[in-house]
Amino acid sequence: MNWTTPADLRTHLQKLWDRGLLLSSLMGDDELFPRRLTLKGPDSRQLSESFSDVRDWIAQLSGSAKHYRIVWRTLNHRVLGVNEIPAEIWIDSIDDALAFIGKVRDAERFADLLSLTHETKPELIPWLRKRPLRTLELAGSWPKLLQIVAWMQMHPRPDIYLRQIDLPGVHSKFIEAHRGVLGELFDLALQSSAIDAGASGAAGFCRRYGFRDKPLRVRFRILDPELALLPVNADQDIALTEAAFAGLDLAVETVFITENEINFLAFPPVSRSMVIFGAGYGFENLATAHWLHERKIHYWGDIDTHGFAILNQLRRFFPEAISLLMDKETLLAHRPLWGVEPSPETVELTRLTSEEFSLYDDLRSDSLGERIRLEQERIGFEWLVDALGKL
Repeated sequence: MNWTTPADLRTHLQKLWDRGLLLSSLMGDDELFPRRLTLKGPDSRQLSESFSDVRDWIAQLSGSAKHYRIVWRTLNHRVLGVNEIPAEIWIDSIDDALAFIGKVRDAERFADLLSLTHETKPELIPWLRKRPLRTLELAGSWPKLLQIVAWMQMHPRPDIYLRQIDLPGVHSKFIEAHRGVLGELFDLALQSSAIDAGASGAAGFCRRYGFRDKPLRVRFRILDPELALLPVNADQDIALTEAAFAGLDLAVETVFITENEINFLAFPPVSRSMVIFGAGYGFENLATAHWLHERKIHYWGDIDTHGFAILNQLRRFFPEAISLLMDKETLLAHRPLWGVEPSPETVELTRLTSEEFSLYDDLRSDSLGERIRLEQERIGFEWLVDALGKL
């Protein structure tokens, strides 16, 4: 029989808990109680045909009615006579609801966090109201989070590394692990002048709130021995900060960018050229090197949808960049070495040439095969040598 059971009533209240509504009601936001719950019971036919089942159902509801109230109605039946059956189920208070689903202790813990926040940082109460369950998850860390917010209010845009925050029990790993929450709390607690609204997300956390960020780096090799930067007779695999690299003005004419480290290390000598080890999506480490705009740039990435998406992104910074070994001829010549792209890109890419876009479109539509991928390290080395010879 599809009649309401105590388990059904508990499930209904659990859903309210899972939505955060029960905890929100502790803040006086919603008048949830007294609350009438849905009750499905027997109809007249079932009362006659399954009276023993009805009696068991009534006993089950009545026996569990410690935290809810049953409103009864009198039913006059021509065969069974006068009977009392449940007509309504009510939860009269938030305390009854919490006890019914076993959340009394969690609610008490939330009330303690709410009280602490009221006393120390009342401006953060809207966050607790919006994310009560997340607040509970952070119960053990909440006092430290409040400490960090207070410190930031006293030291807006501190211009130090996260590791330099001097608070007992607070270290950079703690802050990094809670960047998402801290960002939301900072946005509520700090003055607008202390927030760089142009920076967002985990990558923009430090810039948004005025911390020093770990400097971006550029790793490169000079491919022409005549242009070596260091006076040593050895391969020069060099890594510089973004700012230091931007300050160079190397006497190279051609710049290659490759995404695979072995290809980067094995890239053959090329007159008046250098090779940069790419970083996948994101070319901010190269964006400030304005001298690169005066060089010929060739990008060598995987032949798959993400490879073309990265090329498309590179051209946002360097519109004249040319793809290398990312063509249909190379792809088809290496058919035995094709792999599978786990999650292909499908968006429109507006900075590809017509030939590149045609191949990208074939890949995203599976015209040549399902989720084809040719990783650049699988391309024969002689293909690279030949391609370089044609430049």
